[in-house]
Amino acid sequence: MIEIVTLFLLGIIAGIIAGLFGLGGGILFTPILFVVFSDGEISDPVVLTIGSSLFCTFVASLGSSVRQFQQQNFFWSEGIKVGVMGAVGVFAGKQVITSPYYSEQVFVIFFSLLLMYVAFMFYSRGSKKQKHMQQNNNPLSMGQSLVSGGLGGFVAALGGIGGGGVMVPLLNLWYYKPFARTVSISSLAIVVISFSGWIQLGLTGRDIDTLTAFHWGYVDFGAALPLALGGLLGGFAGALFNLKINRRYLQFAFAVLAIGMAVKLLTDVF
Repeated sequence: MIEIVTLFLLGIIAGIIAGLFGLGGGILFTPILFVVFSDGEISDPVVLTIGSSLFCTFVASLGSSVRQFQQQNFFWSEGIKVGVMGAVGVFAGKQVITSPYYSEQVFVIFFSLLLMYVAFMFYSRGSKKQKHMQQNNNPLSMGQSLVSGGLGGFVAALGGIGGGGVMVPLLNLWYYKPFARTVSISSLAIVVISFSGWIQLGLTGRDIDTLTAFHWGYVDFGAALPLALGGLLGGFAGALFNLKINRRYLQFAFAVLAIGMAVKLLTDVF
């Protein structure tokens, strides 16, 4: 019971981050689940972690998209288009993570580098004033959707995240889409990408070692559901915090937390 409550509270924290920055929550779901499965002596925790984290991300990202819709900042066609391209990227990434070469060590190195990248992005955004840059309000082209969604989905599969950390910078900094629009497109795309991811991995696993009996393939619902529900609740709370807390402080705090998680993962595996 204590473990369930702990996972639920950690899910709330992850959901708040998702609601504030459009990252889907997976950047926190993945290390939490990896530690839980590793401590549970699961023989192959990597793919189980990724599948379960993608399920959590799917639930949390639904809340983010609902908020975007309520705030009348919603772009159906572009979000779905980027998400479908992301599902293709997930399929490509699945071939990598289910291969014998994607070991625990490789996974931890990749995810730690991802955490360092996110920490740098958050620190940079918090330490510098927003520079005025040209904004492009034209609809996303198929090529732009393929690049942003495909790369986001591929990274999502490798790390069990939503891919927002890839899609938001690409759409905002490379294609010059307004930030509010970028976050909305990313939030909806993450719904499609994460849904595709956990479905694909749910269909893949057979007779695998899991933490609980409540699982489907590489998705352990027994461990993921408390995190997912907490993430959903935290996502709505994030909208309130966004109005009351200086986002700059949150960005610095999350940068420190991301580095701490990277160090934790590396010291546990190496």
